[in-house]
Amino acid sequence: MQRISIAPRNNWQQTVEALGFGFHTADVPYWDESAYYAFTLPEIEKLEGVTSDLWEMCLQAVQYVIDKNLFAQFKIPEFIVPHIIDTWNNDAPAIYGRFDLCYDGIKEPKLLEFNADTPTSVFEASIIQWFWLKDFDEPKDQFNSLHEKLIAYWKYLKDYLYADKLYFTCVKDVLEDFTTTAYLQDCAMQGGLDTAFIYINDIGWDNNNQFFVDLDKQPIRNIFKLYPYEWMVNESFGKNLPIDTLKANWIEPSWKMVLSNKAILPILWQLFPYHKNLLPAYFTRSNLKDYVKKPLLSREGANITIVENENIIAGSDGSYGEEGFIYQEFCKLPEFNGNFPVIGSWVVGQEPAGIGIRESNGLITDNLSRFIPHLIL
Repeated sequence: MQRISIAPRNNWQQTVEALGFGFHTADVPYWDESAYYAFTLPEIEKLEGVTSDLWEMCLQAVQYVIDKNLFAQFKIPEFIVPHIIDTWNNDAPAIYGRFDLCYDGIKEPKLLEFNADTPTSVFEASIIQWFWLKDFDEPKDQFNSLHEKLIAYWKYLKDYLYADKLYFTCVKDVLEDFTTTAYLQDCAMQGGLDTAFIYINDIGWDNNNQFFVDLDKQPIRNIFKLYPYEWMVNESFGKNLPIDTLKANWIEPSWKMVLSNKAILPILWQLFPYHKNLLPAYFTRSNLKDYVKKPLLSREGANITIVENENIIAGSDGSYGEEGFIYQEFCKLPEFNGNFPVIGSWVVGQEPAGIGIRESNGLITDNLSRFIPHLIL
């Protein structure tokens, strides 16, 4: 695993915008092609195998949480628990997720967390870095079958959805969310599904018939949402999920609430103690000397505290933490000339599907982190 500095393409901004990538630069550059990460094939095969193993372990962990009724540890409201169990037992359709891994190409990859409900950066990982590679070094390859797998899995899921339209939804005025949602909708269309887009604020509720409706008062039976369950269940909107008479398919399904919550990290450690790809994690500090304190539900690196040798060496602000924290053994990210990468390893359907790399100037990966492309040597 190497980080190699290069010259960006001429007029790269226009090139990526032509692909529909409008949020490549905010206050600071987000897409950064002044460097790339190079992997050997054995390193990629290692990441692929670890991703597959972690997915299987996570599925076992969901069953364990349900069997032992551990939802209180996740601060999941009681009213949604039957819905979670129902979607799990009925194998409700799910499409994707992203494991965040610490990996330096030498030691075993370690799971930092799992973005299982509303993972973003899939468009950049699937499309933008692939076209970068074609321009940069056409014969080279990437660990990247995201586009093909997304189309194929949407096509596969068609038989498991209601014979009706598949809606796609996200919040208004967040370009990254809209781009991600529109990309996944396009993949579904290429998979042969009949789709429609609706902003989440425009989704209605038919009080008489007790089901969700679109702006034309038509029932919604299948819907992909880029909107977190932990927000939904704290709104009147989400209270309707368990009483929906049509039992709409929400993708991701509500059982993903278990995996997208950092409480899953201590559960995984309980189930698979000393597993080579897990970090010790607990609901209390336990005997950890060097650790990361993480809120159960934080996003974009918010409200993180890193402690080493009893001293706080890094921290971040934010609005999370009321829900409680977990404590995970500190795994220092590899450093490449002041750059600290986290590898996002994707699962589509049930299979590893590729990686995207976010790097920061510090130990906490946050909303200022850059997306860096990769290739296989």
